[in-house]
Amino acid sequence: MFEAVEELIGEHADLEKRLADPAVHADQANARKLNKRYAELTPIIATYRSWKQTGEDIETARELAQDDPEFAAEVKELERSREELTEKLRLLLVPRDPSDDKDVILEIKAGEGGDESALFAGDLLRMYLRYAERNNWKTEIIEANESDLGGYKDVQVAVKTKGGGAAEPGQGVWARLKYEGGVHRVQRVPATESQGRIHTSAAGVLVLPEAEDVDVEINNNDLRIDVYRSSGPGGQSVNTTDSAVRITHLPTGIVVSCQNEKSQLQNKEQALRILRARLLAAAQEEAEREASDARRSQVRTVDRSERVRTYNFPENRISDHRVGFKAYNLDQVLDGELDPVIQACVDADAAAKLAAAQ
Repeated sequence: MFEAVEELIGEHADLEKRLADPAVHADQANARKLNKRYAELTPIIATYRSWKQTGEDIETARELAQDDPEFAAEVKELERSREELTEKLRLLLVPRDPSDDKDVILEIKAGEGGDESALFAGDLLRMYLRYAERNNWKTEIIEANESDLGGYKDVQVAVKTKGGGAAEPGQGVWARLKYEGGVHRVQRVPATESQGRIHTSAAGVLVLPEAEDVDVEINNNDLRIDVYRSSGPGGQSVNTTDSAVRITHLPTGIVVSCQNEKSQLQNKEQALRILRARLLAAAQEEAEREASDARRSQVRTVDRSERVRTYNFPENRISDHRVGFKAYNLDQVLDGELDPVIQACVDADAAAKLAAAQ
């Protein structure tokens, strides 16, 4: 596997030379693309050089140890270091998701369970907002349809890095949150339950990489735009003007709507933002389908049986059924301590890709 790094060294050197040319930066889109690739390759090249140097140091230390036994300890230390660098390099060479550094639009939708499912959707939203806060990410509620009891029938939130800068490899918003897509099941005694019985309900989570204008081209002739009066919980009118917007993408049939903003123009911009993300996700899924039959799916139906994760309140247990993760700190997870759960998915995904590459 490491033989391929020699080719990457040449590519890295070529990128460094091109980025030093002021003329390249006249095309900002191309410069961003080159900078992104350069940033991806830099840790690989640095780790590979350390790995090679450590190998040479081991040979030198072994020769010295033949005359001076005190160098034997140094040999062992260098061998441990080389093993660590080997594993690090193997992970860095795992094929990278090109969307890993993108921001996301996260959608949460109540499913089976009625009011309790809507309340659970609200719990999931708060969990993701707190996780974003822990990571110093910026969040923005794009669209929210509240339930009568204070939860959400559905809600869409944008999550992005502050300042729009590139995140460390593997630490971008999409790189972490893409594993959240699927059906989340909750087991607890609902607030509406008078006899203390445990109920099971579900909410669906869909995570979309947010598309930039350069990612998806939308033809205005392919759109049907309808306007209507926005409404609040229970259908009550909250606006006397036609500020709510519904956009239908005719070629795909994708429909998005927004009513949270005060003006029709703002709602249209938000709806187009969601539409771009959905079109990008659809294009990526189609590409993945053509490349492999092992495409990971997210939410198909918000059914309790199609769950990726279970939140059991009586046992304070969180379980991810895809990777066998289980912990008894549900209260902390709901407070935003999601990293151990997500890392289990990251590690399993990396292991699968490594196995496929061998």
